[in-house]
Amino acid sequence: MAVTVKFIGTLRGISGKEKLTIELEKEMSLSELVKKIVEREPKLKRALIDPELEDPRPNALILVNGREISVLNGLETVVRDKDEVVFVPVIHGG
Repeated sequence: MAVTVKFIGTLRGISGKEKLTIELEKEMSLSELVKKIVEREPKLKRALIDPELEDPRPNALILVNGREISVLNGLETVVRDKDEVVFVPVIHGG
């Protein structure tokens, strides 16, 4: 089983990749997939994961098969074979 992960904007620049293919042994939650991604691409951790919350949602809009995860099951959304997960960076300003 495989999931395609795409990075947009600065996340693409940091990872150096437009997309990754992550092999899965079984279906898993999006939070488990995020852990696999940062294990495979450690340079993404600072940009993707909020250090205080240990959560990617403050830093990225996350889509699974074109649907934002807040309308699905959040980080507990199950990813399956052939799913596409897209990370779009959220721009913070002050």
